[in-house]
Amino acid sequence: MASHRKPRTRIPAPRTGHGRRTAVGFTTAALASVTLLSQSANAAPGDPRPASQSIEKVKEKVDTLYHQAETATQRYNAAKERTDQQRAKVDKLLDSVAQRTEKLNEARRTLGTYAAAQYRDGGLARSAATLLFSDDPQDVFDQSHLLDRLTGRQKQAVDNFRTQRTKTAEERRKAGASLATLTAAQKQLKTQKKTVQDKLTEARRLLANLTAKEKARLAAIEKKQAEEARRKAAALAEKQRQEAAARKKQQEQQGQQDGSGGSTAPSAPANSSKAAQAIAFAKAQLGKPYVWGATGPSSFDCSGLTQAAWKSAGISLPRTTWDQVKIGTRVSTSQLQPGDLVFFYDDISHVGLYIGDGMMIHAPKPGDVVKKAPITEMPIYGSVRPA
Repeated sequence: MASHRKPRTRIPAPRTGHGRRTAVGFTTAALASVTLLSQSANAAPGDPRPASQSIEKVKEKVDTLYHQAETATQRYNAAKERTDQQRAKVDKLLDSVAQRTEKLNEARRTLGTYAAAQYRDGGLARSAATLLFSDDPQDVFDQSHLLDRLTGRQKQAVDNFRTQRTKTAEERRKAGASLATLTAAQKQLKTQKKTVQDKLTEARRLLANLTAKEKARLAAIEKKQAEEARRKAAALAEKQRQEAAARKKQQEQQGQQDGSGGSTAPSAPANSSKAAQAIAFAKAQLGKPYVWGATGPSSFDCSGLTQAAWKSAGISLPRTTWDQVKIGTRVSTSQLQPGDLVFFYDDISHVGLYIGDGMMIHAPKPGDVVKKAPITEMPIYGSVRPA
C-alpha cells in the first residue's frame, strides 16, 4: 500500500494511466492560474478587487450609507430633543420635590412643637408621638377623642401636615416616573447615535479602500452628476419664470375684465423680508462643516442649518426635517420662492433653503461643508413656506 502513495510536497505530472481525470484537473488549474494572473494585472497592488469592477456600485453603496446615516441623524435629533425636554421636566420636578419636602419638614416640626408641649403638660404625648411616626396619620386623625382635644391651631397644623405629606408623595411619584422616561429616552439616544456612527464608519471604510484610479473615476462620476443637476436646475428655473409670467399675464387680463385695468403691480410676498434675513444668515455659513446633530454656530446638519437660518429672522422652526415639513404653507416646486424649505427623499431625511434659480443652500453630508447646490441633485419630496 505504501508504494502507491504520492508525495504531498510534489504535484505529479499527468499520467497516461489516469487518462481524462488527470488532464481535466491539470487544465482547470491552468485556467484558474491564467484568470488569476489576468486579474492581478488589472488590479492595483494591495487591492483585492479588480479595477474593472463597477465604481458606480461602490458609489451607490456609499450614497445609501450616507442617506441611512442622515435618516438616523434625524432620529437622533428627535431623541435628543425628547431627552432634553425630559431632563428639563425631571429637574423641575426634583426642585418641586425639594420644596415640597421642606414644607413637609416644617409641618413636621410644628407638630413636634405641639407634641413636646403636650408631653410637658402630661397630655397627648403618646397620641402625638403616634401621629408623628405613623405611616398613615389618618388612623390617628380618625380618633374623635384626639381631635376633640386638639386646639384650632393644632388642628390646622395636623391638616397642613397631611396635605404636605400627600403632595410630597405625589411629587416624588411623578419625579420617579419622569426619571424612568428620561432613562428610556437616553437609551434611545444612545442607540441612534451608534446607528449613525456605524453607517458613517462603513462609508468611510469603503472610500478608504478605493485606489487612486478609482477615486478619480468616482470624482468624474460625481462631477458629471453635478453638471446634470445644474442643467435640470436651470430648466426648472426657466419653467418657474415662464409660469410666473403666465400668472402675471392672467392677472392683467383679469384686471382688465373687472375694470381695474390690470396696472397694479403684484405685491411682494409677505415673507420676503424674513426670507431675505434667513438667506443672508445661510450665506454667512457657507464653508462651515457638516456635523451630524449640530445646530451651529461653527457647524450644522441639514435641519440644524434651516432652523438656525429662520431663527435669525425671528421664526422658530422645529428641530427635525419630519417636523419642519409640517409647518408653514405647502408650495409646489414650480412656485418656489427664496426662503422656502425644500425637502428630499421619500423619508424626508434632508432639507435645504431655497435661494432662487433652482438653487439652495444646504448642509449636505459628513465630510462636506455648507454650500450652494441645485435642488435637482436629489429627489424632491415637497416644499413649505415657513412664513
